[in-house]
Amino acid sequence: MASSTLTGLLKHVADEFPSRRAISVSGQFDITHARLQELVDQAASQLVASGVKPGEVVALTFPNTIECVIMFLAVIRIRATAAPLNAAYTADEFEFYLSDSESKLLLTSQEGNKPAQAAATKLNLPHITASLPHPNSPVTLSSSTHPESTHDNSLSDILNDPSDTSLFLHTSGTTSRPKGVPLTQLNLYSSVQNIKSVYKLTESDSTVIVLPLFHVHGLVAGLLGSLAAGASVTLPSAGRFSASTFWSDMNKYNATWYTSVPTIHQIILDRHLNNPEPVYPKLRFIRSCSASLAPVILNRLEEAFGAPVLEAYAMTEATHLMTSNPLPEDGPHKAGSVGKPVGQEMVILDENGVEQEVGKSGEVCLRGPNVTKGYKGNPEANKAAFQFGWFHTGDLGFFDSDGYLQLVGRIKELINRGGEKISPIEVDAVLLSHPDIAQAVCFGVPDEKYGEEINCAIIPREGSNVDEAEVLRFCKKNLTAFKVPKKVFITDSVPKTATGKIQRRFVAEHFLAQISTAKVPKFGA
Repeated sequence: MASSTLTGLLKHVADEFPSRRAISVSGQFDITHARLQELVDQAASQLVASGVKPGEVVALTFPNTIECVIMFLAVIRIRATAAPLNAAYTADEFEFYLSDSESKLLLTSQEGNKPAQAAATKLNLPHITASLPHPNSPVTLSSSTHPESTHDNSLSDILNDPSDTSLFLHTSGTTSRPKGVPLTQLNLYSSVQNIKSVYKLTESDSTVIVLPLFHVHGLVAGLLGSLAAGASVTLPSAGRFSASTFWSDMNKYNATWYTSVPTIHQIILDRHLNNPEPVYPKLRFIRSCSASLAPVILNRLEEAFGAPVLEAYAMTEATHLMTSNPLPEDGPHKAGSVGKPVGQEMVILDENGVEQEVGKSGEVCLRGPNVTKGYKGNPEANKAAFQFGWFHTGDLGFFDSDGYLQLVGRIKELINRGGEKISPIEVDAVLLSHPDIAQAVCFGVPDEKYGEEINCAIIPREGSNVDEAEVLRFCKKNLTAFKVPKKVFITDSVPKTATGKIQRRFVAEHFLAQISTAKVPKFGA
């Protein structure tokens, strides 16, 4: 097995568990670990024949399909770099991401993607489509710009190295222009080993993929962490999450866990309350990551589905996982905490690089084999992010006396009201403990007297008539006076990223624009 590479690890797993199920497309077919490796090697050979060279960046834009998984693994198998992109981007967005990543090729499903193809044409990039007509046939690659390969290419002389850049993603850009993050085979290998270890994933585990595979959470924690353990994943037949089929898939494929973002946990919870399933699978755990999970939501999930809910903390720059609450047999899981560091060093530093004592807040900083070596072509960002020998997350937090990390919030999202620093996460959690509030997001707005004031947007529970006066009354009862929002917007949706993450900056911009009008807008989730 190639040392410390994801590719070598997956090959080893296929040799160890050849006949175990690796991937199912719900209601259609199953593919074993051995068959998955065959399909990946066949597709990799075709990519080599198409002229893709080691080190080149290949952009992929697919729904959550079997072709997406095979082509991602095929690209990294030939020492090229995979750059997965959101299929819902506009042509201008595709142009930015294709240019910024310096992609040499666009890969899509057989149906194609018009905005992506328009951007690729403008940039003079070749376009190849991939389809798997039948699980027993090879992947078919078609292109109008490359000659078709008529012979099988040997992959035996292409050996992956831990230093190969295998994955190129962009940060979500919540406070600035998206930054390009190159991740190596070693980064991926280290991260999946951390995920396997803390959740004790084995070949007996099974999950349904809920999150998009163009994002580090779904790709690394859901898909690659499972495959690296010899476990199995199920892809929804629609190619994306559907609340109406989620539990039937979880039951049918004997799921033992799932990982998601708080927004989707709330959708799953709301469906359970309004339209419960006749039976639920016995889960080992439920995992939450990518945004803060309010303790009240964690408790409701545990009550509803009878499984521990383990909150984790992750970043693209750390190839996803940084900290997690442990499984029950390994220690308590604490609501409101993101748990303990997993497989890496972590410290809390002040602005001078001095390590802070237990209970004292500072910037969360880390280092380890899962952490990127730096942003692509961005010396200014690298200078800011890599100081004192540590990677700086931009998050404020502290360790409690048990070594669990408590996050206070993004440093740039803290609300400074007349010198008092307010964590929006804390106010969100109080709002969500109100029985009539389904979702809540707090944000800072400019204020002449205090510099900044706190506002919030809330989505009431179905059938609830909660109003601004009731929200303010509840806040005054449960929060210190300076943390009580000055204004409450009541709406039925708030702007989110494609992965369900709420971006406070955009929420603030949208609702501030509405202050002069009576109508509060709706936003697609």
